Amino acid sequence: MKRLFLFLALAGLLLKTSAQEQQRIAPAYPLITHDPYFSIWSTTDELNSSATAHWTGASQSLTGLVKVDGVTYRVLGQNVQSYRSIIATSDENPYNMKYTETAPGNDWMQSGYDDKAWKTGKAPFGNYIKDGTLWESHDLWTRRTFDISEASVGELFLKISHDDHIKVYLNGEEIYNYEGFTAQYVYLPISNAAKSKLRSKGNVLAIHILNTGGGAFLDAGVSRLAAVPREKGIMKAVQTAVKINATQTSYQFTCGKVNLALTFTSPLLLNDLTLLSRPVSYISYKLAANDKAAHQVSVYFGASSNICVNVPSQPVVVSRYTSGQLAVLKAGTKEQPILKKKGDDLRIDWGYMYVAAPAAVHPVQYISAGDDAMKAFANGKIASTKQDKELVLSTVVNLGAVNRTGKEQLFLLGYDDLFALQYFNTNLKAWWKNNAAQTIDKQLNAAYTNYSTILKKCTDFNAKLYKDAVANGGESYAKLCELAYRQSIAAHKLVKSPQGDLLFLSKENFSNGCINTVDVTYPSSPLFLLYNPDLLKGMMNGIFYYSESGKWNKPFPAHDLGAYPMANGQLYGEDMPVEEAGNMIILTTAIAKVEGHADYAKKHWKTLSVWADYLSKEGFDPANQPCTDDFAGHTARNANLSVKAIVALGGYGMLAEKLGMTAEAAKYKTMAKEMALKWMDMANDGDHYSLTFDQKDTWSQKYNLVWDKVLDLGLFPKSVFEKEVKYYLTKQNAFGLPLDSRRTYTKSDWIMWTATLTDNRADFEKFVEPIYKYAKETSARVPLSDWHETTDGKQVGFQARSVVGGYAIKLLDDRLHRK
Repeated sequence: MKRLFLFLALAGLLLKTSAQEQQRIAPAYPLITHDPYFSIWSTTDELNSSATAHWTGASQSLTGLVKVDGVTYRVLGQNVQSYRSIIATSDENPYNMKYTETAPGNDWMQSGYDDKAWKTGKAPFGNYIKDGTLWESHDLWTRRTFDISEASVGELFLKISHDDHIKVYLNGEEIYNYEGFTAQYVYLPISNAAKSKLRSKGNVLAIHILNTGGGAFLDAGVSRLAAVPREKGIMKAVQTAVKINATQTSYQFTCGKVNLALTFTSPLLLNDLTLLSRPVSYISYKLAANDKAAHQVSVYFGASSNICVNVPSQPVVVSRYTSGQLAVLKAGTKEQPILKKKGDDLRIDWGYMYVAAPAAVHPVQYISAGDDAMKAFANGKIASTKQDKELVLSTVVNLGAVNRTGKEQLFLLGYDDLFALQYFNTNLKAWWKNNAAQTIDKQLNAAYTNYSTILKKCTDFNAKLYKDAVANGGESYAKLCELAYRQSIAAHKLVKSPQGDLLFLSKENFSNGCINTVDVTYPSSPLFLLYNPDLLKGMMNGIFYYSESGKWNKPFPAHDLGAYPMANGQLYGEDMPVEEAGNMIILTTAIAKVEGHADYAKKHWKTLSVWADYLSKEGFDPANQPCTDDFAGHTARNANLSVKAIVALGGYGMLAEKLGMTAEAAKYKTMAKEMALKWMDMANDGDHYSLTFDQKDTWSQKYNLVWDKVLDLGLFPKSVFEKEVKYYLTKQNAFGLPLDSRRTYTKSDWIMWTATLTDNRADFEKFVEPIYKYAKETSARVPLSDWHETTDGKQVGFQARSVVGGYAIKLLDDRLHRK
């Protein structure tokens, strides 16, 4: 251990590169990653240059300080900008406003306009809301009258969430005009020209919004900027390095005469379901002097109560206690609306968050307003507050004298969601609660007691994943696999069904919020096939149950099981028959290939046979139906979708063969091979294969072919792969290969599958390097998006999704073909 801390000190002396000179290695950095609700990230390359946030972008602040010989350095997070409402939005307080759906006169936005004939409605307005006013028409005009005191006027902001196109006026002055929608509440500065028109009474906030289709929503208010907390007496530590590996993100800092290694570990080891399900992360401060002297050091860790609310305005209750070996702080909402919310841009507001530290080090713990938390540590005082929202749970540990040998201080951050999901109207607890004797306090203490053992397991796994990925695809590929690992896992929740089946259910993050979407499971699958195929079964069990229980009676699988966290039946408005039937059969075949037997297929054979029969009739030349790649519109006769059906039918034949069904195996294997030959003729477009059978001079990534290679089905000759790969290499842009000829955007998970069609390392790396370039250079500082523009690297949509688990396809291919 002495050698470890000595190395840390020496490394700090050698790392002279400033943080500004360091290369970005990720669009956002994972810190706490467990499930779709307990997921906190840093969105800047320097850990102490921004406040940390939930993957949706909502503030969930973690803060860290180190005091060396009386001088305080900030190493984690930043003071959070806060706002105070002048007229609140509905997430803070209910309100009514006037509205009409009939076009009014030209002066409708003026404060003197007579709106007595307008209706009165409760905010928010939308077409998918329970507590508000239903709005399903095209146009909506609203007016809200308010008074304002002179003391309130300062730096003002429009706080708004809307879907879709909108114009906003303040006393007749236009203050916002936007075509599109906001995924969450945003604060937009109000100009001085508009502020000059404010008066003490009778101000009007007027809005015209268009519902262009799909979701519709409107909620708006006015806020003022609260004073930014001054960090008097707090210096910014110098970050000298950052590293991301599979289970950890580690930072190096210089804090005057002391070096700090600050490491976040979420021990998501896929072969240990108890550990995988335990909702506890480690935050480790390792400190060592960088000179020959000893220095007095104390450390601070703070976590915002916003981690346990959906919106900051929700009141919380807090407590402090000792449990076993740990001193613990706890917070949760007063309301505790367990499983009352569902959908996409949401945070958990039930259950409780926990901050813990070893009681043996005599930590000082306090709960205060966010403005006071770090200031109290810097000033050596204990802060307190009477407010019940936007609090900080703070822990201080005095390490005493620290020399070059060094010391480590560990903190734990945990979350007990009480109930995790609803599954066909039954509320389910997290997997770690399968043992009724377990409590979150026991989980926290177990995490602490076994820290050294768990950390070694993580370190060993990190090294193995990186080594294997470098050997198979190069250093850039390895770094992408490291970026994808925690993100993919943390988009799921692990539970047990009432039938006793393992369920590993995904959330379709920033797409539509669906739970257990089949065409999200499909691209995610390689990571779980590689390290624990039981987890892939957990992603499929619910879909099989939906059909086999009679709740879903169509001859193809459902698209999803509902809106996260409510898995009560399909939410998506359109079926994807060929897409989802092909996905489920291919994945069942892949499980059999990895496990070496077809027991899982045997369990669901009747259902698989119905789906295979459907594909035999409808799969080869698909009708105009939705598929996972129709961002640019649905297409009939989609050649890549046809490949999926062909590969699935070949896979079904392989499964039949493994189960000793000789005649069935021969029938479907022959059928698939004949379809493949026919496909080659119908999709042929000279030097490549077309997007659809009837549109020549088009192209698309035929990434579904990868399973023919990975599963050794032998349906398509190698020349098909070679022909497509050669053509794709002529179509690449700076940030990757476009999805197809219709647009220049792409899906990076599919590029990785396409790259695995190559038969040489050089070509594989040609596809991978632009993806890594995107990860390092995109302007979108969010958890890795899988949908981006190949021309400029901008995010098109989606973020923090599980599909990046598909990057592991090359590792899976190697595993299955390694001699």
